[in-house]
Amino acid sequence: MTVNAAREGLAAATATTRRLDLVPLAVAHAGEMAGVLADPALHTFTGGAPLAAPELRARYERLVAGSPDPAVVWCNWVVRLRAEDRLAGTVQATVTDGGRTAEVAWVVGTDLQGRGIAREAAEGLVGLLLERGVRTVVAHVHPDHAASAAVARAAGLTPTDEEQDGEVRWELRLPSGTEGP
Repeated sequence: MTVNAAREGLAAATATTRRLDLVPLAVAHAGEMAGVLADPALHTFTGGAPLAAPELRARYERLVAGSPDPAVVWCNWVVRLRAEDRLAGTVQATVTDGGRTAEVAWVVGTDLQGRGIAREAAEGLVGLLLERGVRTVVAHVHPDHAASAAVARAAGLTPTDEEQDGEVRWELRLPSGTEGP
C-alpha cells in the first residue's frame, strides 16, 4: 500500500470509544449537523456564524472531496452519541508531513457540552491518529477557552509558547521510533 493510500485510509477509518462512534463525515450528515451546530455561541472563539443546512451541505461536499493538495489529507468525522443515537459534534484532522503530523479540532453542540463528549471524542481521535502512524498532533486553542484547553490536555497535548492567529499551539509529539498506543 502506498503512503498516500494509507493516509487516505485514515480518512475512511472509524473509531469507537466508551460512548461514542467517530464516523467518517458524509454529505448526508449536513441536515442533522446544521441543528447541532446552530448555536452562535459555538463561534465565540473561532469567529463566523452557524451555517444553514444547504450551506453546510456544500461545505461537506468540499470536505468529502478531499484536499486539492496531494500532500494534505483532510479527515473529518461526525461524533455519534450511541446511547441517544444522535450526532453530537465533529472532530477533524488535517494530516501532512507524509502522514506524520496532524492538526486536530473538535466541536460539540451547545446542548451536549459539559458531559465529557469533546474530551472523549478528542481522546478517540488522537488514539486513532497515533495508531495510524501520526507522530505529532497539534491543536490551536484560544487562550480564553478553558473548556477546549481541558479537552486538549485530556487528549495528551500540552501547550507550547507558540501562538498563531491569537491561539496557543498545543502539541503531542512522540519521539522518533516510538510506537503509538
